[in-house]
Amino acid sequence: MVNVREHIDLSTPVDRVFDFMDAPAHQAAVTPSLSESTLLERLPNGGARARYTYRILGLSFSGEVHATDYVPEKRIVWSMTGDLQGTIRWYFESIDGGCRLTYAATYQVPGPRLLHPLARPFIRRYNEREVHALLHNLETRVAS
Repeated sequence: MVNVREHIDLSTPVDRVFDFMDAPAHQAAVTPSLSESTLLERLPNGGARARYTYRILGLSFSGEVHATDYVPEKRIVWSMTGDLQGTIRWYFESIDGGCRLTYAATYQVPGPRLLHPLARPFIRRYNEREVHALLHNLETRVAS
């Protein structure tokens, strides 16, 4: 299992940050290894179901995410299925006219389990860099 959690404080109001993050097409613009994120449908809870494709080290991983917990301007919890399986959680908090966005994810690493212990430090660092870049790319995209 891989766990990653980081937050960023943005000067942009929480409603604008939430609206940006709620559009699956925007995800590929801010997530470095995400090459596709396509809306498949809006769900009865208001959230989305989307198809994703990650390209990492020349490998392609694809599947779907669907919002299992969706509270506008508060949180979106995604269940990820396909080549990558796990949960991605986005928490939105209004702070001083801006927004604190917390990104937290837990997922299974694909591939032979025997390699996981050897690859764990690399995988952890890679994911930390990926989330850090995602948050700072978001900051650039939604800057007031």
